[in-house]
Amino acid sequence: MQHLRHHNKNFDIAVLTTGDELLNGELADTNTGTIAASLANYGYKLRCSLSVPDQEKEIEAALRYLTEHVKVVIVTGGLGSTGDDLTARAAARATGQQLAINELALEMVHSWFRKRNRAMEPSNERQALLPLGAQPLPNRIGTAPGFRLQKDGCELFFLPGVPNEMQAMFEQSVLPALKELHPPAPARQQRNFKLFGLPEPKIDSMIPYRQLPEGVDVAFALDYPLVLVKLRADGDDAAQKLDRAEAILQPLLGDHIMARDEETPEGNVGKLLSNANLSLSLAESCTGGLVASLFTSQPGASAFLERCAVTYADSAKQDWLQVPLPLLQQHGAVSEQCARAMAIGLRHATGTDLALAITGIAGPDGGTAEKPVGTVFIALASQEGVHVKRYQFNGERSKVQRMSAFMALEWLRRFALRLQN
Repeated sequence: MQHLRHHNKNFDIAVLTTGDELLNGELADTNTGTIAASLANYGYKLRCSLSVPDQEKEIEAALRYLTEHVKVVIVTGGLGSTGDDLTARAAARATGQQLAINELALEMVHSWFRKRNRAMEPSNERQALLPLGAQPLPNRIGTAPGFRLQKDGCELFFLPGVPNEMQAMFEQSVLPALKELHPPAPARQQRNFKLFGLPEPKIDSMIPYRQLPEGVDVAFALDYPLVLVKLRADGDDAAQKLDRAEAILQPLLGDHIMARDEETPEGNVGKLLSNANLSLSLAESCTGGLVASLFTSQPGASAFLERCAVTYADSAKQDWLQVPLPLLQQHGAVSEQCARAMAIGLRHATGTDLALAITGIAGPDGGTAEKPVGTVFIALASQEGVHVKRYQFNGERSKVQRMSAFMALEWLRRFALRLQN
């Protein structure tokens, strides 16, 4: 943080999150990411972020430091009614003010309980104990009001740590205040490609950087097993620059692009199946219903998804999919023969256009020299016949499962695209 010491404040924004659970690994800090993404949408940039424990002196020290170096501090956490909720006390100390019951904040707390016909605990009144100069901020979801303070030309906004409360209050109270303080510049525009089947170094080698319009930046991120390629540009002509960049990259990366921007691979595959009037049934073993979960997380899955079976045990494969016992005894549940029989049995039982089956060893146990952990068979039955392939995926159990599910999506995507063409 020393690089901030001589920095001109301009309109720098910082986030301060509080909570022991953020520093001991019990909870992940999602608030900073939510705030940063929202700020970026309106043309603001987050200068830095800090996390401190539920200790009054630590919170006070962080507030003093940040108010010296940035123009706006957004604080989340420590506004509850329990003994470890110390943010208001620390804010009072950092700004040299006394704590007192704020009547407007107290009415906000009482009102929350009245509207829900619930009795208020005496400890909830602590949530109205604010620095004397504080301006309360309404919380429509939870009991704790937020508040706003000023110190040495720095604006401080204090919000609850509960993510949905924080986000609602940030959008309702903080963003409008920021726009008044400093009208936003045109937001940096971004286009996202979500690619499957190519490693990041290979994608990087395929991008003709010198041909891209000047001012277009390329960044990479990983949402396993997807590689995200992010194109970014500033200025009034940012959209035109990004259009030209997309036109250059599309022919080079198109086969591997499963989704763009806010799209999801499962949503796009579902649309392809629906548009092709293809019905689908699923039989999952090692993925435990992950493919079905991906599809049904999107609206409209009923247009193509007929049924899903988690046939985890050999008995389920026999009873539901009519996989012969001698086949299981001879080749095992994780085999090309079993995957083929699962897909055939499923399609026979359902009459769907497509029947997809997955069986494998996700680990961490169960592997052998012949079939190590990560061995997965995928089978797809259609009127054209049955296609089966063996894969060897790497990584821990959740990665094997996720890769298997996305490979299944890719099979279905390619099948539907082939029919289109």
